[in-house]
Amino acid sequence: MTSLWPLVGVLIVIAIVHLAERRWPRGVTRFEENVLAILLALITLVSFSQVIARYGFNSGWGGALEFTRILFAWMILFGMSYGLKQGMHLGVDAVLRLLPPRLFRGLAIFGAFCAFLYAAILLWSGWLAVFGIDTKGGAIAYWQTMFKVGIGLDDLRWPEWMQETFGLRERVQRWIAYLILPVGLGLFGYRALQAMVAIWRGEREMVIAGHEAEELVAENRDLLKD
Repeated sequence: MTSLWPLVGVLIVIAIVHLAERRWPRGVTRFEENVLAILLALITLVSFSQVIARYGFNSGWGGALEFTRILFAWMILFGMSYGLKQGMHLGVDAVLRLLPPRLFRGLAIFGAFCAFLYAAILLWSGWLAVFGIDTKGGAIAYWQTMFKVGIGLDDLRWPEWMQETFGLRERVQRWIAYLILPVGLGLFGYRALQAMVAIWRGEREMVIAGHEAEELVAENRDLLKD
């Protein structure tokens, strides 16, 4: 049975982000950008070093593929909340643009709500029992199962000095790598709620990216005349 403490942990992370963003909004944005930059840099560095090691010295790190795969998953799951915050997700809004302003705004709020609903279901689907839907599972349940079982990853292992110093098991536990599942979905849901409020207040148009192509054409309209 899924206990509530992982969900409480996710809510605490969201509360910390909310309070930090109210006081240091630019600092939180820079932190998010730095995390994504570090993850991308690590993926590039490990992949490049593996190519050199394999073709230049006929050797390599056995856990490199699994490590880069985990980093890539972290970058996606952490980056999707940042993308929603910055309005970077792509979408089709051609039909919405033809609607009256009030209807357009209502559907934009509904779109943000759907994003929140998506995160809530994937995070913990047990709450759907309120509507008579018999389902269970989600990221929290899956992560908690990995935490209880304590099985390790396939190829990723702790360095020997860490095993000897801290008494760690040989393989890195899966729950450590999968921690981004509940955290990433929780942050995504939080950003969706933020978008709903911003659209309601008129501070934002939609959750998806705007007409960047049209904006570029408008900005550079006079260049063709020159």
